[in-house]
Parts: sequence; C-alpha cells; structure tokens
Amino acid sequence: MLTLINNATIVNEGRQFIGSVVIDGEYIIDVMEGAVEDTERFDNVVDATDLYLFPGVIDDHVHFREPGLTNKADIATESRTAAAGGVTSANAWRRNSNSVRKRVA
Repeated sequence: MLTLINNATIVNEGRQFIGSVVIDGEYIIDVMEGAVEDTERFDNVVDATDLYLFPGVIDDHVHFREPGLTNKADIATESRTAAAGGVTSANAWRRNSNSVRKRVA
C-alpha cells in the first residue's frame, strides 16, 4: 500500500523545505522536494499543505518515575507525553532507589 504525504514543510538535517514523502507499508521509500502533481498511483494521499513533518526522535535517557514516584507521573503518562512531542523510542533509566533491576535475594 503506497501512501503519499504531499506538500509538507519537511524539517530534517538542519533545513526545511516543501516536499513530499512516499511510504510503502511501514517503510519510507522516498523523500522529495516539491509537491507531487499526479497522485493517482497512491492508495492514500495526505494533503500536508501548511503542516510540518518531522522525523521521529529517539530519547536515550528518560526517567519514567516507576517504581516509586508514580504520584508525580508513571510510564503511561510519561510515554504519552513523549509521543506527543515526537519521541518514537525511549530508553528508561532509574531515577530512584527502587530500581527496576533490583536484585531479589
């Protein structure tokens, strides 16, 4: 299934430009400058005029406050917040003395 995100303001690698992205299933197969005029070959077309398109972010150092500090936040609330900000992957680190990796004797 081919999806076209057409005419977006693409922000990537220190620059921004009007362009389009072609996705085949789960994979990005093309990023091009400018809008695609002939869209008939695509199964889905997203008109991204006046919208920004950013790459996903990998946050390699997060503290999700579990276990121990869930009165402030938890994995569910922290991961939803991260996703809203464009984070697609996160590596959780311990923030308190109740480590997830705590050894059981």
